[in-house]
Amino acid sequence: MSSEDRIVISAEAAIEPEDIKENFVRASGPGGQNVNKVATAVQLRFDAANAPGLSERVRARVLEFAGQRATRDGVIVIEADRFRTQERNRADARARLIALVARAAEPPPPPRRKTKPSKGAVERRLKEKAGRSAIKKMRGKVDHD
Repeated sequence: MSSEDRIVISAEAAIEPEDIKENFVRASGPGGQNVNKVATAVQLRFDAANAPGLSERVRARVLEFAGQRATRDGVIVIEADRFRTQERNRADARARLIALVARAAEPPPPPRRKTKPSKGAVERRLKEKAGRSAIKKMRGKVDHD
């Protein structure tokens, strides 16, 4: 990988090639004899805790979104074995990593603005409650005075 392989996702997030380690392992599942001989599955490791291209906010969110794919040391492990070739599995793993970092780099949603019900809505609610109360009082025992 060269310096052109740097993946820029946003102003706060970029993935340096040195932060990605890839291991090729044997995949499980169908594939006949080929599956027992060729290491086509990819195990991609991204050191998010020490990645210089991530801001603190993005780093915290990417580790949060990674869930069980993140180790205690802050390394995200993505396994890709959907396809029968190394190249496609490698591209799949990288695409999943980029999607994860892009999701973490999204700006936070605007803060919630508190609202309160209108006077008319409050009055209607109280009137309805009084009506229900009156109906329930009518269900009580009848006094014969």
